[in-house]
Parts: sequence; C-alpha cells; structure tokens
Amino acid sequence: MRVLVVEDDKGIAEGLAAHLARAGNAVDCTPAMGPAWAALAAEPYDVVLLDLGLADGDGIDLLRRLRQAPAGRLPDPATPVLIMTARDQVSSRIAGLDLGADDYLTKPFDPDELAARMRALARRATGRAQATIRYGELEIDPAARSVHRAGEAVELSTREFSVLLALIEARPHVLSRAQIEAKLYNWDSALESNAIEVHVHRLRRKLGDGIVRTVRGVGYYVPAEAGP
Repeated sequence: MRVLVVEDDKGIAEGLAAHLARAGNAVDCTPAMGPAWAALAAEPYDVVLLDLGLADGDGIDLLRRLRQAPAGRLPDPATPVLIMTARDQVSSRIAGLDLGADDYLTKPFDPDELAARMRALARRATGRAQATIRYGELEIDPAARSVHRAGEAVELSTREFSVLLALIEARPHVLSRAQIEAKLYNWDSALESNAIEVHVHRLRRKLGDGIVRTVRGVGYYVPAEAGP
C-alpha cells in the first residue's frame, strides 16, 4: 500500500514508517497539514494515517477538506483515513468518525494492530470481505504476504508481491507503469526505469504467463476471472 503518515512527532512518524515499510508498504511522512495536502494532490494514497494535533492546525480540518474535495481527481475524497491521536474522549471519536474518518485509534497503540486495521480498510475499499484472496489456483494472503499456487508456496520478493497484489486488487482494470510505481515507491526511493517490467517478468516466470497480461503502450492487468 501507498501510505501517507501525517504526524508532527518525528520519532513516532519515523518509527511507524519503518515498521510499515518492513511489511512492504511505501510510506511518505509529513509533519503538518500544508505539506500533507500537497502530497494528497500529487499522489494517490491507499490510506492516510492522520494525527489531529498538528503544528499548523487540527487534523480534523484536513479530513473535512479532503472529504469535500471534488471527485474524479486528486486529492481523492474517497481516500481511506485512519485517525491516530491521543484524544481518547468518546466525543472526539464520534466527531472524527462523523466527519468522514474510516477508523480511529488512540495513542499509544500497537503498530501491528494499526497494520491490521489498514488491511481491513484496504479490503473494504476493494469490496473484499475475506482476508485472503483466491484467484484461480492462487491463494494470496496480504497479512502474511504469502502466495500459494495449487497449494504450493511461491516465493516472491517484497516488490513482486506488491505488484501482484496491486494488479489483483485492481482487476480487470489496467494499471499503467506510473500507477504501479506510485503504490510501490515512496518519495525517497531510487527507481530504475525498467523496474516494473523486471518485476512483471519475474512474476510470469514464477506464476505462469496467463495471470499478468500486457496492454502494449498502456500497462498491465489481471483478467477478471482466472483462465482454465
């Protein structure tokens, strides 16, 4: 997932980013609402982790502005938002959820619980109820970041798994190379020009040629239904 952390405590932000990155997420961090809005206007995020007590205002105002943004362009008003804050009053939780937050977690929290809540938001965004994804002979577990084909484990690198998951969740829509890159790499990542092509080539070698398909000059996709 591509994740935006809006948190003005540098230690919390860096620790959270490191934890999420180890789980294969691409994480960007901003300390305030201004740069957070600029990031949302530039990149499509799968989830925003939003602190409320920010140096330039209340994160609730950023949430309200996001939900009121025009649909069909960035910033995307449908972007899932998980509030993470020290405000533990019931009234604060109610206000945040009523203003459009998808989840609310009070500090201190367990990073693994946060990651599980993020996966739940991702499932909800794609209309998927089950924790695992079944596609033909494939069984994909986003939590364990594991893939089995016909019951046999398939070893994928972190990037290969992320490409596969992005395409499986988007099926049958075509994702351009830029769209896939946006899900895999944060601002600080060094990106080789043919990185996505290399990942796709390795996925085909490990999973077969019929799963990830190419629309020449456009991008890659996974068919809606697995072939025979």
